[in-house]
Amino acid sequence: MSQSAVPSLAPDPKRWKALVFIALAQLMVVLDATIVNIALPSAQDDLGISEGNKQWVITAYALAFGGLLLFGGRIADLWGRKRTFVLGLVGFAAASALGGAATGQAMMFGARALQGVFGALLAPAALSLLAVMFTEAKERAKAFGIYGAIAGGGGAVGLILGGFLTEYLDWRWTFFVNIPFAIVAAAGAYFVIREPAGGRNRSPLDIPGVVLSTLGLVALVYGFTRAESDGWSDAMTVTMFVSSVVLLAAFVVTEAKVRHPLLPLRVLTERNRGGIYLSLGLAVISMFGLFLFLTYYLQIVKGYSPVKTGFAFLPMIFGMIVGSTQIGTRLMTRVAPRLLMAPGFLLAALGMLLLTQLDIDTSYAGLIMPAQLMLGLGMGTAFMPAMSLATHGVEPRDAGVASAMVNTSQQVGGAIGTALLNTIAASATTAYIEDHVAGATTPAAQKVLAAKAMVNGYTHAIWWAVGILVVSAVIAAVLITTDAQNGAPAASGEGAEDPDDAVKIPVVAH
Repeated sequence: MSQSAVPSLAPDPKRWKALVFIALAQLMVVLDATIVNIALPSAQDDLGISEGNKQWVITAYALAFGGLLLFGGRIADLWGRKRTFVLGLVGFAAASALGGAATGQAMMFGARALQGVFGALLAPAALSLLAVMFTEAKERAKAFGIYGAIAGGGGAVGLILGGFLTEYLDWRWTFFVNIPFAIVAAAGAYFVIREPAGGRNRSPLDIPGVVLSTLGLVALVYGFTRAESDGWSDAMTVTMFVSSVVLLAAFVVTEAKVRHPLLPLRVLTERNRGGIYLSLGLAVISMFGLFLFLTYYLQIVKGYSPVKTGFAFLPMIFGMIVGSTQIGTRLMTRVAPRLLMAPGFLLAALGMLLLTQLDIDTSYAGLIMPAQLMLGLGMGTAFMPAMSLATHGVEPRDAGVASAMVNTSQQVGGAIGTALLNTIAASATTAYIEDHVAGATTPAAQKVLAAKAMVNGYTHAIWWAVGILVVSAVIAAVLITTDAQNGAPAASGEGAEDPDDAVKIPVVAH
């Protein structure tokens, strides 16, 4: 490649300050996925939300966020990452204010949907900003180590913060708390972030691709959400799955034919990226299931308060931080990513395996805490190179949509994990009660039976989570073949004489 073919990408002297605001925004988005769960019972009572409609507080956000991520990623490539990032933050703050001030269920559902819309703009823009701002291998490793720790541990932070705000203040503060986060991040981004010149995708927006991908992803996420509440054989559940397959297949066909696709198939077909998207999506299935089961186990079986439950997840957060910032960051420039990801997922699977031994009188310090430490260390170590390699070989003009694919795999993985593992747990719980109900003749015995049945359901589902993590490890070991990321700084593919040059020099993002 000639020297003149590559635009000058001198490192931004304020890039580490910029990382603070990008990380703050990512923390806000990730913790919002769990912080509202803790507050949901209180909000339901206060707003008069029916039992049948309460799921829409979660579902409205998931549908908008999951369905619009690809669109948001392409908007970031088209409009500019910094502009999209700031717009997403301002919109997310406004939607959060609306949710905190909600006076009824319709207002609440609308606010959650708006949060999802602006989150779908914000998340890909944040990730792709990191991709183009941190181009030197060691700096990139540090930046994505920090980002990976936040992406992995933010959900557990949400449980702690949600429990504290709900118990000591009011459920409305689980929404209002986003406002200062967003204001600080938006102001910081506006004044500090300097997006590198070049690399913007100015091609016309692929409207058929936007419609097909959005409808297909919405149908897929809603199908899994519906399966959790109404069963896998429910007519609407089946309809959603069939519609999703048809729409997403039509999307792939469309993207192969249109001149300026929303999601260039070159982003998906590269072996390493495909391995990242698939292994990360599967791992998230296990993580979401774990958050769900441990939260209920600690509160219902062990009798923990919401705040105590949140703090009980601290070992996992600690493990995530150490795995991402110490193990992953230090080794990513020295060893191949698969040698971090595959062992990381296996260590997480081992921690998950410990949790299959849960019982109603299980010791927190003796089993739950070490299991969480192993899970956190494993996931943090695996997530860090996954974040960093998500746009490996992608030209800067595609960084936004490639980053959005990682968010999409996580969002779909979360929907699958919540529905699939919860359904497995419910079935096992019912079967256990049917097998042992004859021996429960007193109220006290029936109470113990209910607790044992619940834990039995959780352990059955956790066995599935162990298997899924092992599959993630195998996929990472087999599909991800790139070497250690210790090469030269990434260059913009724009203007390159050889189209393969952009693949030879890695560009990375979450």
